[in-house]
Amino acid sequence: MAFKPQSEDEGAMSDINVTPLVDVMLVLVIILLVTAPLLTQSVHVTLPKTAETTADIKEQPLQLGIDAQGVITLNKLPIADHAALESALKAELLKNPEIGLHLYADQDVVYSKVAEVMATVQHSGIAKIAFVTEKQ
Repeated sequence: MAFKPQSEDEGAMSDINVTPLVDVMLVLVIILLVTAPLLTQSVHVTLPKTAETTADIKEQPLQLGIDAQGVITLNKLPIADHAALESALKAELLKNPEIGLHLYADQDVVYSKVAEVMATVQHSGIAKIAFVTEKQ
């Protein structure tokens, strides 16, 4: 590449010298090509073989329902009052300390009735409570 001498009447040379830019880019590409296989390398292990097992099937949670008239049911069996509900829940908790409870309350039930039932569940010692609703 020949350079012509710059005369006084011409302006400054406005060409960009891309040679250093290409050199830097080529060095970066080479570094990337060398280091990429090192980043994807993983530890190869041979896993031990075991016999097949069946999955643990957890017990179904208790189904506690309150209908529009305020009747309480536990697993579809009617419960007379809060004391009977608490004793039934404590008996279930003794069988399985990790038992959960699904609360089904009719939308027309008075909020105070639901709050009373929730307090009874809390007094029985059950900590896992889920409220079941329908999708709109």
